[in-house]
Amino acid sequence: MQKLRADNIQDGAEMPSGAPVIIVAGPTASGKSHLAMVLAERHGGEIVNADSMQIYRELSILTARPDAADTARVAHHLYGVLSVAESCSAGVWLNLAMAAIEDIRGRGRLPIVCGGTGLYLKVLRDGIAPVPDVPEAVVKAGGDMYDRDGAAAFHARLGALDARAAERLPPADRQRLIRAYAVVTATGRTLDQWQADQPATAGVGGPFFTLLLAPERDALYERIGARFAAMVEAGALDEIAALRRLDLDPDLPALKALGVPEFTACLDGDLSLDEAVARAQQLTRNFAKRQTTWFRHQLSAELTCDEFGHGAVDKADAALSEYLGRQT
Repeated sequence: MQKLRADNIQDGAEMPSGAPVIIVAGPTASGKSHLAMVLAERHGGEIVNADSMQIYRELSILTARPDAADTARVAHHLYGVLSVAESCSAGVWLNLAMAAIEDIRGRGRLPIVCGGTGLYLKVLRDGIAPVPDVPEAVVKAGGDMYDRDGAAAFHARLGALDARAAERLPPADRQRLIRAYAVVTATGRTLDQWQADQPATAGVGGPFFTLLLAPERDALYERIGARFAAMVEAGALDEIAALRRLDLDPDLPALKALGVPEFTACLDGDLSLDEAVARAQQLTRNFAKRQTTWFRHQLSAELTCDEFGHGAVDKADAALSEYLGRQT
């Protein structure tokens, strides 16, 4: 399995300034892809993916990845470019996004970054702090401990070593809990301490113009419910069956994508299809709520629209046109 690492980023690397970077953000199912595509068509843009799961090649249905018709209308970058057998991180994504944005700018086009992964949008603007390598044996020992003692006990043990990591990570977040445990165990310093002491690798050079979709909660939840029903009709179970045949490491990020564990349990006979859909819908609603909270407190937007993407087109287009007019 190919190992992708954040330290591939060159220290001090910085994108040359040029065309503004447009960000279209919002919770899952808010219509970001449609809005980004219309704006790209109207303003000579190309779209760069900032969704941590749409980057995986084998997950097109369950991640609602833009289809062939969409990509024929507008150039899309970083969609389906990695195998599910690879592990993508914020640092890896930043490397790929920097290259894509540089290419788009170099051809005189407008880069439009579209997605709902808050960490990706953060490192896009702020960069990312390096963290030292941790011996694989330490990571494995942490994983064995988590599996042997259980999530709650491992979470409590991490809390004694790194209280801040334990506070922000839930007990079920196995991968990131083990990562935090391995770093503090191997180095004697927490992730926060490493990141505070080392300068962050630069993100993408601005300027930035951010559009945030923030539709009403009940309407968003209704759309999430309908989307999962449509995914089943489109062949989501076949997609999961193909994924299972790859015999992948269960800790890979792609196997934690919304709907993957639930539909896997359905194929295993542990859940009925109705139960799998209901559980996936609820988990996605919970995820959308966390996204909305993050955007509210962490993302500064030039324009926030309370409509879905299709309803926000005219308002967003007018604001973007005015902004681009001031840049010339």
